[in-house]
Amino acid sequence: MEALHEELPFDLDFHPSSPLVVTSLITGELCIFRYGPESQPERLVSVKAHKESCRAVRFVDSGKVILSGSADCSVLASDVESGKAIARLQDAHENAINRLVCLTESTIATGDDDGCIKVWDTRERACCNSFDVHDDYISDMTYVADSNQILATSGDGTLSVNSLRRNKVRSRSEFSEDELLSLVVMKNGKKVVCGTPSGALLLYSWGYFKDCSDRFLGHTQSVDTMLKLDEETLVSGSSDGVIRLVGILPNRIIQPLAEHSEYPIEALAFSNDKKYLGSISHDKMLKVTILSHSHCWCAHTLVWDLEELLNGPQVVNGDKPADDSDDDSDDDAMDVDMAATSSKGSRSKKAGKGQSSSRPASDFFADL
Repeated sequence: MEALHEELPFDLDFHPSSPLVVTSLITGELCIFRYGPESQPERLVSVKAHKESCRAVRFVDSGKVILSGSADCSVLASDVESGKAIARLQDAHENAINRLVCLTESTIATGDDDGCIKVWDTRERACCNSFDVHDDYISDMTYVADSNQILATSGDGTLSVNSLRRNKVRSRSEFSEDELLSLVVMKNGKKVVCGTPSGALLLYSWGYFKDCSDRFLGHTQSVDTMLKLDEETLVSGSSDGVIRLVGILPNRIIQPLAEHSEYPIEALAFSNDKKYLGSISHDKMLKVTILSHSHCWCAHTLVWDLEELLNGPQVVNGDKPADDSDDDSDDDAMDVDMAATSSKGSRSKKAGKGQSSSRPASDFFADL
């Protein structure tokens, strides 16, 4: 089965309990697919959700609602079954929204093209925290529940740690001389790994965020997206179109998992049971086959059987598994509440993701 996305997708997310995956497109559309090991993926819903590009999408409310963030500065809540709009925050940010993450059952965070992060309380239907720490677009965010903090990377080349409990910026790294595109927290919270356009992975020790403690140069091209598989390994998506399994401390490319044509990997996501790995790229065709026979979704949106990928030998684009000679020798001291430092420059905002505007914020989730 083949299904054509008319335009480029920016993000995807899996339903927390059902075999559904949603993608968001540059046209502002949302597309919902049903997938399964014994059946062909089926497009269930395709709706125009935003006037401009839809850059971020997440399932919330136990999978009953889809939240999406757009370059039109709005956040929309849509019904999963019908795709119809439930509630819209028309002016969530003054600039285009680039990232959206779920924090708890009642809170989400959004990041925009100007480096602003906002936290929304769905019960109070308003913004409850705001962090103006970065000077360029928010490229990625992750929530650390144990310390109730949001970690964010930016096009200004810095990593920030933002405390929701204190409503303050706890720490900000020095300028890394390159944009930071993606991040994951590894080693039971002791390490933060960031991807860069050069292909280097920067490792920061928790509590010592001023400068990275290690660099891993295993990727030849930009590392645009990453997922944590476990505390020792992550899955990376690179601009060379290859999805790789990567070990952290010791740092090594364990094996290439799959090749998403020659196109850059835009985003990755796990299914709720981590049986499937989803990826989106810059091609526009959705192809669906059973992975045990060949590949799975090998075009615009891909869903891979993760267990099959991890167990089977893979060699893609000439990559070879690296040796295990590197040791976990990082002994950086802790420097917990260090003051934020200004960045040394501002990088260009993410290209091709729509226009921004300047409008006041208002309440949200009034109809949820």
